Amino acid sequence: MDVVEFRPTPDQYAWTFGGVAPTHRIRPGTMLKLWTEDAFSGRLQRTTDRPSQVLDMTQVNPQTGPFFVEGAEPGDTLAIHIVDLTPARDWAASSTIPFFGALTHPYLLHEPLPERTWIYQLDRAAGLLRYEAANLSLDLPLEPMLGTVGVAPPGREVRSSLVPDTFGGNMDTPEMKPGTTCFLGVNVEGALFSVGDGHYRQGEGESCGTAVEGAMDVTLVVELIKGGAPAWPRLEHDDHYAVVGSARPLEDAWRASQHGMIMWLGELYGLDPLDAYQLLTQIALSPLANVCDTNYSALTKVEKRHLPVADAHGGMHRHLRSLSEGLR
Repeated sequence: MDVVEFRPTPDQYAWTFGGVAPTHRIRPGTMLKLWTEDAFSGRLQRTTDRPSQVLDMTQVNPQTGPFFVEGAEPGDTLAIHIVDLTPARDWAASSTIPFFGALTHPYLLHEPLPERTWIYQLDRAAGLLRYEAANLSLDLPLEPMLGTVGVAPPGREVRSSLVPDTFGGNMDTPEMKPGTTCFLGVNVEGALFSVGDGHYRQGEGESCGTAVEGAMDVTLVVELIKGGAPAWPRLEHDDHYAVVGSARPLEDAWRASQHGMIMWLGELYGLDPLDAYQLLTQIALSPLANVCDTNYSALTKVEKRHLPVADAHGGMHRHLRSLSEGLR
């Protein structure tokens, strides 16, 4: 197996999907050992830091990549298996940002929420994050995830790394965790995928717009499936299938994920759309991903225990899961 290690310098970050030259060319089957900077570019470090004073909003959500995958062509499917996510620092930050988040809006008759920064300290041995408020301190479990996984969009589009859409991007779902395989449709030669926006943990919805944002050491295995590009990002765990839809309003994000799962059930089991619609109605879970970004993201998720055993995308998740276990 080829192994590529890459720790980008600030001048090597990508800020968009599309429009960026690749940092590396890799072959399918390559393991990537990467470092990603946090969404704030490391600039929020103290509880006294205020986003309006220390952040450059043109430099948020830095991405590591993009990577050109040899042989990837439009219509193919890129499989990205998350082997491991390890916090690269012993602290992480979250904040309120003026007129950003689910419970504030610039067009309403209210003042912006006060800016506040929270610094979470990591207890590596215990796997805990320390939440500190004026009248409450408590420990939360470390649950690392990647907020952003995506490929270049079609049609020479260039999209901000803050945006989720059919190409993936800033989906901010806690399901993007170790053990997950993400399937993305390839839109351009080489796919040009990148990752970033590590979260040490995040609740569903990411209500205030910022998770526990931290730098991350990331291990991935990347594979290529010829053809079969899904319309929306698909996720497979050992126990679930999930589809991420991103749009506004939120119900359209949910509808996109539902439609995507109906199509996937049809592929897996030969169901016609109405039979798949009926089955999905009875077994679907609908966790939120984010309700803050340029597009909202919602998931449709089904438990494999309700379904016959199937080989999604030729059994690629099972293959990559087995491979990653052997590499630990």
